[in-house]
Amino acid sequence: MSNVDWRGKRVTVAGLGVSGIPAARVLHGLGAVVTVVNDGDDERSRGQAAELEAQGIAVRLGDGATLPESTELVVTAPGWRPDKPLFAAAAEAGVPVWGDVELAWRLRGQDGRKPAPWLAVTGTNGKTTTVRMLASILEAAGLRTAAVGNIGVSLLDAVLGEETYDVLAVELSSYQLHWAPSLRAHSGAVLNLAPDHLDWHGSMEAYAADKGRIYEGNTVACVYNAADPATEDLVREADVEEGCRAIGFTLATPGPSQLGVVDGILVDRAFVANRQKQAQELAEVADVNPPAPHNIANALAAAALARAFGVPPTAVRDGLRAFRPDPHRIEHVADVAGVTYIDDSKATNTHAAEASLAAYEPIVWIAGGLAKGATFDELVKGCAGRLRGVVLMGADRALIREALARHAPEVPVTDLDRTDTGAMSEAVREAARLARPGDTVLMAPACASMDMFVNYNKRGEAFAEAVRALAAENA
Repeated sequence: MSNVDWRGKRVTVAGLGVSGIPAARVLHGLGAVVTVVNDGDDERSRGQAAELEAQGIAVRLGDGATLPESTELVVTAPGWRPDKPLFAAAAEAGVPVWGDVELAWRLRGQDGRKPAPWLAVTGTNGKTTTVRMLASILEAAGLRTAAVGNIGVSLLDAVLGEETYDVLAVELSSYQLHWAPSLRAHSGAVLNLAPDHLDWHGSMEAYAADKGRIYEGNTVACVYNAADPATEDLVREADVEEGCRAIGFTLATPGPSQLGVVDGILVDRAFVANRQKQAQELAEVADVNPPAPHNIANALAAAALARAFGVPPTAVRDGLRAFRPDPHRIEHVADVAGVTYIDDSKATNTHAAEASLAAYEPIVWIAGGLAKGATFDELVKGCAGRLRGVVLMGADRALIREALARHAPEVPVTDLDRTDTGAMSEAVREAARLARPGDTVLMAPACASMDMFVNYNKRGEAFAEAVRALAAENA
């Protein structure tokens, strides 16, 4: 739709925020008649509205459930649930609904430049790390690139800004994919699938189907997780371009058309001349930071997408060596009295916590927060043999405590009956009391943070601060 004349086109943008405001400004700049609707009517929203109105963009606060008359297109923030009355009204009126990703996809080439291909990544966990690894590999190959999308960098800025790119590394959430019906990536990857955001999607089937949209129309490769058959099922169901290949990644020895691990080496049996007999060395496991199993899987997925784009093996190695993970993702904080302290505050669901718990033993586990409807029996059963002790905190800690009583009754549990932010300092002290030299104290909460903290970053910072205070006392 890059050749559309936007002048006078009546567009409703649903939601103020990191995607809604840029979308409104871009569309207004293209000549559209833009109205922003927003559920919230707080001080922050009123300030944002005033800025937009000063630019000639109409804003309705506290009126997000109504569709303005004569609307020809709705562009929604990805977090707005599909069951909002606004969308029912749009469907009844025959008005299309796009997300910010769809808008960016449609506007590629708007300024006459050749659009950069997208290498797209989704999954329940590991998206941001994989996309940043991918961007590092692409940069090591000398390509102009950026990590964009759900990672916090606007796709609209990437496709319409002054910077030009050879290729984009794009992180996409299930929300964004739901509202991006015409997206067609060069290559896409689904890293894993586990129950998450089911309150938004309505069912696991709907959640998986939205994740699977990333494969639609892929031209070169659909990258899937060989250890997660649901991701391969999505590849089978996708309608792709002729010649597009299914490429698996595995922590085991890879088969043909897979990337995997052999004797501590990441190898490629997909993008080689003879897949039956050849394997190309890409990097060493030691080049992955940190070399936890799920992070090695992330590295293989990133390598598969990069290789699909024609990147040489040396760039995979150099890009992985240059990569530094974001904070609060299995981040080493300190060693105190022979005990290692690891911050994985980003483990906000059971699937992420499971991967983190599999990387260490023995473990004193700090867990708890907002469960978001999750259950913990499978998680506890899988990690019970690794646990030295557990410290629980947060609003839904009882759910984890009950699972521990059922499946790990011999593991000592400290239950902190408090949800104030100062509880983290007590949690670290209790974990230190339970730990022995050689153990790992792992904060992988398996829950969201908003019962006690603004976000998982603040939770991780509180943990790191408490650990540093403990280290100072032991110095």
